[in-house]
Amino acid sequence: MITCPYCFARVAARRIAFRCMGRQARGGGCEPELDERLAGYLGTTAGASLPPVFTVWRPGRRAECPRCGRPTGWRVCPECHNRLPAEYCANPGKIVALVGAKGSGKSTYIAVLLHELTHRVGAELDASLVACDDRTIARYKQDFARPLYGQSRLLSATQSAATEPRDPLVYLLTRTIRGRLRTTTASLTLVLFDTAGEDLRSREMSELHLRYLEAADAIVFLVDPLELAGAAPSLTDAARARAAMNRSGPGTAAHHGSPGQPGSPGADRGDLLDRDLGGDPDSDPINVISRVTERLRANRRGRKIGVPVAVALSKIDALQPSLERQSPLHRARTPNGMLDLDDREAVHEQVRALLEEWQAGMIDRYLSQNYTDYAFFALSALGGMPDGGRVGPGGIRPYRVEDPLLWLLYRFGMLRGTRGAGR
Repeated sequence: MITCPYCFARVAARRIAFRCMGRQARGGGCEPELDERLAGYLGTTAGASLPPVFTVWRPGRRAECPRCGRPTGWRVCPECHNRLPAEYCANPGKIVALVGAKGSGKSTYIAVLLHELTHRVGAELDASLVACDDRTIARYKQDFARPLYGQSRLLSATQSAATEPRDPLVYLLTRTIRGRLRTTTASLTLVLFDTAGEDLRSREMSELHLRYLEAADAIVFLVDPLELAGAAPSLTDAARARAAMNRSGPGTAAHHGSPGQPGSPGADRGDLLDRDLGGDPDSDPINVISRVTERLRANRRGRKIGVPVAVALSKIDALQPSLERQSPLHRARTPNGMLDLDDREAVHEQVRALLEEWQAGMIDRYLSQNYTDYAFFALSALGGMPDGGRVGPGGIRPYRVEDPLLWLLYRFGMLRGTRGAGR
């Protein structure tokens, strides 16, 4: 079975369809025609006029179009008619669901994680990360890399899929694994699909989001610690202003820091805690986690969910000054191409203790009641406080953004674990 990385339908290998390559400069070939299924997925007829789709009795890597007789290797999903990347059909795909409330930093996290996998972390793991389709290349460049890395602008909030349909980002991750006797390679297709916070507000989620969550091989929950009311005493004034800006958005008094308004130096501390922290139930992490969990438990008859879950505190840089000097959250990960299990457990326990201290321990208890495998993380995509709508003067200095993915690679059998690395 193959899970389509676009519509998330489960498809048997024998049902994979093909699309004719169409008329070439010389020779025959089918003319483009409106593909109604693809248009239904895209929500528009623009870009949906293509050569026809057809099925064959025993699909292989190639097939002959029954209309024009030309061979084609363009395989497509029989449900939505999106083209399936050849690498995706050849390698086991892993769909990673990235979930979080609005403002938790999902888009920024994706942008920085992929950049790090392409550069620093990729070099450490002896791994390559290659986009599987042209839409992934275009979307990452336009929506993520160009504004954040090219123009140093903060990314705008992800728009709801109901108003702006999005494609997932599909990548082939390949590692060279050097053993004592021989060197091997291991590959998997990584599918990242970021949901807008408002897409998870209602328990009546869209069919696409239900398919997406149910098809996920792993889930990463991003939790904004600035949304946890109990964390307020640990925040610096700058972090508290940042929390106010997250809620108010650009162009408001909070954003500009007017005296006496939330987010300004003159604002009353108690007023900030009451009005700016934990006031929106849709931003409460436990509400987002519980909505997703209810959907995943629907067909499990009371059994715990076996999908590995990474729960990461984003924007941890805002809280690091208040942590004890010996906290593992002050420590950088040792780059040795493996997962340091001692460090992994230390970070997990520290975040767990912080949640209890911040009166958010119910997150841990709820996860233990519903999932067989979960772990806590703390990270910062930017590594420092932004400056208005731009990256701070220190530039992008990511802190442990790769940790959740390394843990998942370890769970998927693509990364070895070790004890006491670097200490």
